[in-house]
Amino acid sequence: MLLFFILGLLVHLVFFASIFDIYFTSPLVHGMTPQFTPLPPPARRLVLFVADGLRADALYKLDEDGSSRAPFLRNIIMHEGSWGVSHTHVPTESRPGHVALIAGFYEDVSAVAKGWKENPVEFDSLFNESKYTWSWGSPDILPMFAKGASGDHVYTHSYGAEREDFGAHDATKLDTWVFDNVKDFFHAARNNQSLFSKINEEKIVFFLHLLGIDTNGHAHRPYSREYKDNIKKVDDGVKEIVSIFKSFYGNDGKTSFILTSDHGMTDWEWKLENWKRLDVNQADIAPLMASLIGVPFPLNSVGILPVDYLNNTDLFKAESMLTNAVQILEQFKVKMTQKKEVTLSFLFTPFKLLSDSKQLNILRKARSYIKQRKYDEVVSLCKELINLALKGLSYYHTYDRFFLGINVVTGFVGWTSYVSLLIIKSHSNLTRCVSKEVKKPSWFLLCSFIVTGVLVAFFLLIQACPWTYYIYSLLPVPIWYAVLREFQVIQDLVASLLTFPLRHFVGCLLVFTLGIEVLVLSFFYRYMLTAGLIAFAGWPFFTRLWTRAKVTSLGWTLFSLLLAVFPLMPVVGRKPDITLVMGAGFLILLLSLFVITSLLRKDNFLKEELVVYLLQMLSTVLSMLVVNSTHDSLLRKQGLPLLNQTVSWAVLASSLVVPLLSPTAVFQRLLSILLSLMPTYLLLSTGYEALFPLVLSCLMFVWIHMEQETLQQTGVACRQKLTSIKFSYNTDITQFRQLYLDDVRRAFFFVFFLVTAFFGTGNIASINSFDLASVYCFLTVFSPFMMGALMMWKILIPFVLVMCAFEAVQLTTQLSSKSLFLIVLVISDIMALHFFFLVKDYGSWLDIGTSISHYVIVMSMTIFLVFLNGLAQLLTTKELRLCGKPKSHLI
Repeated sequence: MLLFFILGLLVHLVFFASIFDIYFTSPLVHGMTPQFTPLPPPARRLVLFVADGLRADALYKLDEDGSSRAPFLRNIIMHEGSWGVSHTHVPTESRPGHVALIAGFYEDVSAVAKGWKENPVEFDSLFNESKYTWSWGSPDILPMFAKGASGDHVYTHSYGAEREDFGAHDATKLDTWVFDNVKDFFHAARNNQSLFSKINEEKIVFFLHLLGIDTNGHAHRPYSREYKDNIKKVDDGVKEIVSIFKSFYGNDGKTSFILTSDHGMTDWEWKLENWKRLDVNQADIAPLMASLIGVPFPLNSVGILPVDYLNNTDLFKAESMLTNAVQILEQFKVKMTQKKEVTLSFLFTPFKLLSDSKQLNILRKARSYIKQRKYDEVVSLCKELINLALKGLSYYHTYDRFFLGINVVTGFVGWTSYVSLLIIKSHSNLTRCVSKEVKKPSWFLLCSFIVTGVLVAFFLLIQACPWTYYIYSLLPVPIWYAVLREFQVIQDLVASLLTFPLRHFVGCLLVFTLGIEVLVLSFFYRYMLTAGLIAFAGWPFFTRLWTRAKVTSLGWTLFSLLLAVFPLMPVVGRKPDITLVMGAGFLILLLSLFVITSLLRKDNFLKEELVVYLLQMLSTVLSMLVVNSTHDSLLRKQGLPLLNQTVSWAVLASSLVVPLLSPTAVFQRLLSILLSLMPTYLLLSTGYEALFPLVLSCLMFVWIHMEQETLQQTGVACRQKLTSIKFSYNTDITQFRQLYLDDVRRAFFFVFFLVTAFFGTGNIASINSFDLASVYCFLTVFSPFMMGALMMWKILIPFVLVMCAFEAVQLTTQLSSKSLFLIVLVISDIMALHFFFLVKDYGSWLDIGTSISHYVIVMSMTIFLVFLNGLAQLLTTKELRLCGKPKSHLI
């Protein structure tokens, strides 16, 4: 069985990794010829302001009194410049946003996992094509463009990472630092002949990265006064920088200014209807900037030049558009050549909408239109060519997607079939009528699969496929061999099902299918969890449980309905409510007092157990004080107190140790786990979600009792008190029983509760749902991986509670954890297969990103179940001693 779990883990890791080869591969190609417009550019220099985290509505919308938060920029919109909304792609994070702005392409999502400060792949950018680039701002953004630039012409000036503090007194200092350093730079240039000559060259770029707005948005929310005041500060700073440039360069009219944001978009209007709005995609800004200063378009750019932003001749617009088309067409040609070289000629299918003849025809016609001065027709024709080239790029980029998808699905179905057969063969009585004679698999079957594997490997070899393709293509071969060698089990299963009442079988199949679909839909619509929990609430009334255990049934109904409220609560944009966090803490203290009071009434209570509960009460009190104190400190803009930070980390460190000091009796150990994990969860909470683990745990306790009643109802075993059942690694295997149909329901309940634990208070399928305020009791200085780890632990705490309860269900129902876990594995794999088919590569980028993340989440959950199962066993069975001899707990 250990070997099976290791193999299962490896198989799921392969299935998990396949999504990165299918959907998360880098879109970049190399070997293109640089393309630039042959006419003189309108500007000698370009200044790029990126107001990190600036929302379009916050910039454009007027205040309550009708005044603008950015009067200088609004005046530019009305009288001098052009404006619009830049539409971002997912994920809406700083790194991919800046890559789209400066390099012109949408970086694959895997780049996020490879680090924010390094280049996962080398790419061309506007900075690389410039004569010189000077940049000021965050140490997380500037280095990645300097490292990728060829030569020594990109200069970075960044502040220390410790300045990115969400709890700082004034986050606008990040922007003030940038503005002050730019002013000092130009002041120094007047006395430095070398620098003076460089900044008077043409084709130069100045990049000002302004992080203050994003920092204040995370710390105080986008609707806060701090966020709005920061916009005013940026407006004043931009006004001052524009004045410096005009003064330094003698107002020569050769400076282009672009101000944009790396993420944030809305469709509202802001009383600017009388001024032409020119919306762009984020990647379109890179070719615009290149065209303004006359440098080659970034080689990997897929942006389409927004010609309406160019205040120049129609000839220049037409030539620039043609350059843009040729630059993207170059990528298409290289991509096609690369794919053609590694594909057998009789299997290669070219992109038919853009043949060589059509390319030449469009380019020839565009040149002819330029000579005839039909510039509008040139722009229109070039846009057509660009759209075809982009479709062709997507076609060749996803060329192997169908082939890889077929292999993954084949392996998936085979693995799920094999696990199902293993359950039936080893843990059920459906095949007890099987003949005692065990038939060995035929040599013909083995040889057939060996030959199949060799042929598949040879096919991949002659096409020079990556090594990962071998894994995806060859993995189904041994899996399906393992399935077909169990032909006797399949035959006996079919025979058993034929004797099963058809109406009963169809009914069970429909209920199971409906349950799976509800789970799948809950990833898209959280209220489906509410519907499922309401259905759960009525479960006792449709069975005989209501007549046997009225109090337990009422408790089940009550807590199911209470838990059903949480998926209906808002996810993104909710305001912090420390009162609810404090309320959850008081409920935990009341629960602890109740337990201690009950303990003291016993004549034989153990002092060690009393000490454990007192430690947990102390942790809860400290957590409540830290949450309240940190919230007040941040409101006063005094940052995170060191004492609060120290206490928070101490509570987190102790949360996994203190439960091990409690008795291993089911009730006591589960209660101790809850009381130990709740203080950490309080520290990571900002509102109503603090109540979620408490309600969830109450339902879990009732679930354990309900399963005992259900088991007794079937006459499998006599009911035992939870206080008399102990968790133990060395459980006697002889007490385990065979699987029954009702065990499928238990496994489904478990998966449903896991999904509820995941989506109950939020939806991390979208990275926008992350609330950095959750980690402010631990740290406020920006650290993406540490903050991500803390938020991940917050997500895992409800998982751990459900998993520990599941351990208790398995123990109290005398069912092998391996058998029930296998059913859970099958359910999870069926869900994962659903999401694999639901992955989209069309529609909005948000739809595409969400569909991919759903598959990744389910696959991660399946893999994490193995580790969570180990963690739950450790928390429930391991016992530490405070001192002296091993404890013996008398009931």
